[in-house]
Amino acid sequence: MIVPIKLAETQSITYDITIDALPTLTFDTSVVVVTNPTVAGYHLDTLLSKLSATQLHVVTIPDGEEYKTLATVENILNECFEHKLDRKSLLIAFGGGVIGDMTGFTASLYQRGIDFIQIPTTLLSQVDASVGGKTGVNTSYGKNLIGAFYQPKAVYIDPTFLETLPKREFAAGVAEVVKMAVMFDKDFFDYLCTVDLHNVEIIKEMIKKSVELKAWVVSQDEKEAGIRAVLNYGHTFGHVVENETNYKTYLHGEAVAIGMVMANALAVELGLFSQEEADAVKAFLISASLPTEYVIKDVDSFYEHFFLDKKSAKGNIKFILPQGMGNNKMLSNVDETLVKKVLAQFGENV
Repeated sequence: MIVPIKLAETQSITYDITIDALPTLTFDTSVVVVTNPTVAGYHLDTLLSKLSATQLHVVTIPDGEEYKTLATVENILNECFEHKLDRKSLLIAFGGGVIGDMTGFTASLYQRGIDFIQIPTTLLSQVDASVGGKTGVNTSYGKNLIGAFYQPKAVYIDPTFLETLPKREFAAGVAEVVKMAVMFDKDFFDYLCTVDLHNVEIIKEMIKKSVELKAWVVSQDEKEAGIRAVLNYGHTFGHVVENETNYKTYLHGEAVAIGMVMANALAVELGLFSQEEADAVKAFLISASLPTEYVIKDVDSFYEHFFLDKKSAKGNIKFILPQGMGNNKMLSNVDETLVKKVLAQFGENV
């Protein structure tokens, strides 16, 4: 199936998200595939058997969120220079969200912008990260604080790549699916609670529904001026968790799962979400083998990290919260005392 994206603000930008077996891809230009050793070990031969280009090169970068840095992007850029890529050349992101983010960012920088396509190989990147054009890297100050909105030319989602995905990585992708359901579609959440998430046909449906929701949001708001910010549900809290643990303890989706639990606790405190709904989300996350507990050692420090979030503005923290299952609310004026009261629920002495 094909899910099209047509951006409301820039009508000239359209591309298709193809959910099916990877087709044969032929390019009349130089192509550089960016991947990591894990993905290459499992799937690079398959990809190369489907690719044809004037020149074809593979750049392998280290695997892991801790390598999502400017230094790694510079290494990819240097490879592009070494292979004499020009403005008609193409990058291919072949891996998970980290690969996609860095490849897209590199494409936006090289000679002021060349084309790239996404071929995501993890559930998280298939249902979320590969769609919508967010690119960037992390810094010691926070996650994705350097980057650009830069849309791919195409996205090819082949669910068979998930067959080699570790269980933990699969669960991390489920977190992003839950995010979509809680924010936009109560029926979708109810559906997820009743099916076998590891059934092949269910996985395809899960990807399809998530991509359709993401495409709908991005088509309206490419650069996160409004509704797209809702997709950051769980991320405001989750990014602090990742930063505090130096991006080494939790996969991104795992941190988002913890972040959703924290966001739900704040929503309950504000009367936007019932305790029963919060419990239902937490129970589902646990059933999907996702972490839901995190010990905040210093509430004040955790709170201060919020101000490094990209969604914060003019000294206000923007919280993305559920307003009943399937609905959402953005709040920028939540009382500091109340937020810290909620954070204290996750403190060492609880």
